Amino acid sequence: GVTINYVQAVSWFQKAADQGDAGAEYDLGLSYYSGLGVPLDYAEAVAWLRKSADQGYAKAENSLGVAYLDGHGVRQDTAQALILIRKAADQGDPTAKANLIKLE
Repeated sequence: GVTINYVQAVSWFQKAADQGDAGAEYDLGLSYYSGLGVPLDYAEAVAWLRKSADQGYAKAENSLGVAYLDGHGVRQDTAQALILIRKAADQGDPTAKANLIKLE
């Protein structure tokens, strides 16, 4: 029952991410990666995804792996992409498992 407001969502993600919430760091990273609610900024996206991935958040590990695969916000590095996506797949992330199948 509410109107979608990406700017407001990013505001809430930022508050939680600033407190170290891995899910919010991931959501904030995706916001920058897609340009929803904030200007598109791959480098900023990678910074937030890395914070989340460093906490072992599987979705962030997968998304950061995809950034390495595509060279968005980081230098393209297929080996690093594979490491990150495999870590996420090992935690049972279904998107990472699909990405892993494509890579191997």
